Amino acid sequence: MTAPTPPRLVEGGRYSVEFAVHVALQKYAFHLPLARQQRMFQREGLVVERQTLWDQLEALARHLHKSYEALLAEVFTSPLIHADETLWYLLDKGPGKKWYVWTVASPDAVYHRIFPSRSGATAKTVLGDFQGVVVVDGYAAYQTATKASAEGPAPATLAFCWAHVRRKFVEALKFEPCCEQVLTLIGQLYAIEEDLPDWHELEEKAQQEVLTHRLAVRQQQSTPLIERIKAWALSQKALPDSTFRKTLEYMLELWNGLTVFLHNPRVPLDNNHVERQMRDVVLGRKNHYGSKSQRGTEVAALFYSLIETARLRGEDPGHYLRRAALAAIEKPGTVTLPKSQA
Repeated sequence: MTAPTPPRLVEGGRYSVEFAVHVALQKYAFHLPLARQQRMFQREGLVVERQTLWDQLEALARHLHKSYEALLAEVFTSPLIHADETLWYLLDKGPGKKWYVWTVASPDAVYHRIFPSRSGATAKTVLGDFQGVVVVDGYAAYQTATKASAEGPAPATLAFCWAHVRRKFVEALKFEPCCEQVLTLIGQLYAIEEDLPDWHELEEKAQQEVLTHRLAVRQQQSTPLIERIKAWALSQKALPDSTFRKTLEYMLELWNGLTVFLHNPRVPLDNNHVERQMRDVVLGRKNHYGSKSQRGTEVAALFYSLIETARLRGEDPGHYLRRAALAAIEKPGTVTLPKSQA
């Protein structure tokens, strides 16, 4: 008699689930291209081809696909999400074609998709029928995607990012010293936010108490600062097409979305949360340039999403990927999402 063999990633295959998880973490969590992993394995005496390493990633992604699909619905259960996009390259038989990683993130979940377009139509596909608040930068595609139509009002409300406004005034400060005034006021807005408790990890009753407190503080302390910022902006005179003029116009055009946080205590001042969740994507792009095929973009989006969500929820990404893969191997189609360890 012999003991049963452990579950294999591919029935009858040579490599274990653990091996595939290791390769996935090395590439999508630690940004090591497969060619570099191949050389590292060879130094340890394991001769394995780069194509074989890719085959393990692709097979593991197939087992995890249902969990990845379920993650989008998980993100959209939040009343507030963040959205952003960044460049990605498709390296299919030639120079890299510009594709884009589109990301939506709730406070404890992240979902990436990679599309060949950065258009308003793509933004609409990304946001779908979400009916809450979406925190974004000033990129016009989001405004196009959420514009009211003859069919009815816009499904989502846009809240714009004060960090982007601040960056533009920092740039304009090189030419207009008076920008120091508005930067001081924005700094005071952030100082108020630092003392406000978070809401998203609390039980319902405690959450409502915190939200009520956040709203009261913002109305008492932040509203006067916002009024001073707008009054200052309207009093400025700047040359057409100057950096300072463009910065003033940028802020005033987005004003309604920049003040949503005064009336909705869940809304943060900026979109930094989703930018932090895109760091792995940016580092991966820097190290292995992009994806060699469209299937490669799908696999990359899946692993970045699941790994980053596990981190947000406090579960070790390697432990999570193994747990989810084994559940799907035992019962195909099983959905397993990272557990919150809070």
